[in-house]
Amino acid sequence: MTTADIRVSGRTVEIKRAEKELFPGEGITKADLADYYRRAGPRILPHLRGRPLMLERHPDGIGGGRFMQKDTPDYFPDWIHRWELPKADGSVTYPVCDDLATLLYLAGQACITPHRWLSKADRPDRPDRLVFDLDPSGEDFEPVRQAAASLREVLDELDLPAALMTTGSRGLHVLVPLDGRATFDTVRAFARDLAELLADRHPEQLTTAARKQAREGRLYLDVQRNAYAQTAVTPYAVRALPGAPVATPLSWSELDDPDLTPRRWTLATIDERLESDDPWKQELRRGRSVEAARGRLEKL
Repeated sequence: MTTADIRVSGRTVEIKRAEKELFPGEGITKADLADYYRRAGPRILPHLRGRPLMLERHPDGIGGGRFMQKDTPDYFPDWIHRWELPKADGSVTYPVCDDLATLLYLAGQACITPHRWLSKADRPDRPDRLVFDLDPSGEDFEPVRQAAASLREVLDELDLPAALMTTGSRGLHVLVPLDGRATFDTVRAFARDLAELLADRHPEQLTTAARKQAREGRLYLDVQRNAYAQTAVTPYAVRALPGAPVATPLSWSELDDPDLTPRRWTLATIDERLESDDPWKQELRRGRSVEAARGRLEKL
């Protein structure tokens, strides 16, 4: 097994077992994954810096099982940033990816997908992102498209900007930038009430029922990620699925593209997106107040 050395961020990162195939169907190796994250670094790092991570690792490739890792192993280099945060029965020392060298090291550890907190490590209970996960009941993507459009209408009524992203899996994420002043409990309650309003407006298509048996084929408006220590897939992260799809930020105009699917972009096709303008250049620039939006929501 070979080792590939990559010089980034003033460090030399070793990618051991570089030729190990992580996506056997596509022949994508660990070295290929690291090379992608090197190219995507300028786009992905702004969404990772300062945030605790949960690492989705596949040491034997996507067909060999996975494990989700929160605590930072002792063998990780000391230059990788860590942050200890409380949990119910103790604490967890999370890895934090603040530079390209860390991102490539994680790829070398067969971390195919980094999942990030919605808050920063230094203010762990004050999220600066709110996420709506539009989760379809089947494989038909049209209900997801319609739900995203309906959600944006409500967010516009509340004067809340929003960003759209394919998950690289089944649905779409809609993200709202927050000012980081409200707690997770406040944010989740707001998100739940907004989702319930939307479901009441479209009762045949949408639901907030967490139990699958209660959804009756309707699309689930999932707001459960808006909680302490919960995570969401990172923009531009690769998903551990056949074809190596990539969670890809979109402009809202692309929602009407008939070719749009949750797995539209893959490791084989994402480079053109990386070379074009960032569709989120404006949407996430200024965080908004949940309290102000709550007042507007109560008037609807």
